[in-house]
Amino acid sequence: MSHAVTSPVASRDLAAIARLRIVPRRFYGRWVAAALIIAVLAWIIAAFVKGDIAWPVVGQFFTAPAILSGLGNTLIMTVCAMTLGIVLGVVFAIMYMSPNPVLRSVALFYIWFFRGTPLLLQLLIWFNLALVFPTIGIPGLFSWRTIDIIGPFMATLLGLGMNQGAYTAEVVRGGILSVDTGQTEAAKAIGMTRLTTLRRIVLPQAMRVIIPPVGNEVISMVKLTSVASVIQYAEILRNAQTVYYANARVIELLIVAAGWYLLVVTLLQIGQYFLERHFSKGRGERRAKRTVKIEEEPA
Repeated sequence: MSHAVTSPVASRDLAAIARLRIVPRRFYGRWVAAALIIAVLAWIIAAFVKGDIAWPVVGQFFTAPAILSGLGNTLIMTVCAMTLGIVLGVVFAIMYMSPNPVLRSVALFYIWFFRGTPLLLQLLIWFNLALVFPTIGIPGLFSWRTIDIIGPFMATLLGLGMNQGAYTAEVVRGGILSVDTGQTEAAKAIGMTRLTTLRRIVLPQAMRVIIPPVGNEVISMVKLTSVASVIQYAEILRNAQTVYYANARVIELLIVAAGWYLLVVTLLQIGQYFLERHFSKGRGERRAKRTVKIEEEPA
């Protein structure tokens, strides 16, 4: 049995290494950046505190009936427009991927047109549609005056919903493409129709990819409803404007509107987090199983 022989020089080196003190790395750049950010935030807060803002007025109007009514209209329009947008998005995504050239061409035109024109322009077109079509209906059977049907609410719903549908169609199409084609081929092999395969195999798996961007679109829709103020839809920003036109408290009412927007968006972000976690459960379990298997193989 051999014994390692350590020279006196090596012993002194090992002893010197053992006495070394471990010094954590200093991130001076992070400290400077954090200090600058804190200074800017303090400056902004001080400006709002010292500015000509009547904070009691902000508290007074935060729960005013006009503001709460506008908030309700904003939430109703968000739900209705997103529902219409999701339905149209799924339908046109399926049409886009259809082997039928007519359906594919219609889907391409729809996505091209509504993604290629500004949302404000679309709202104005819907709101002034009576100039092109004075009446809507089936000639000889029934008809209504367009101006009676497409008011501010309906024009906002059609404008926001159809615009959203064009973007959602691309999101849904990306989610469908993310599912392995072998799953579709296996479904066909056991006799499933194309629609049944989409409904029971492809779309449930695609939801993991679809949920995050659609969640972001819901949050964006809450804020996009403010654009409808130009066509007289009484959402929260328009109602806030109506109030400050009367009392000249402009910045106070804008702060009230901003506070409600931030509160609603925060709640939606929390909901999106739990929804994403729900649809990623299976994936996380599979990943954990693969990790355990890989770690156990060397043993």
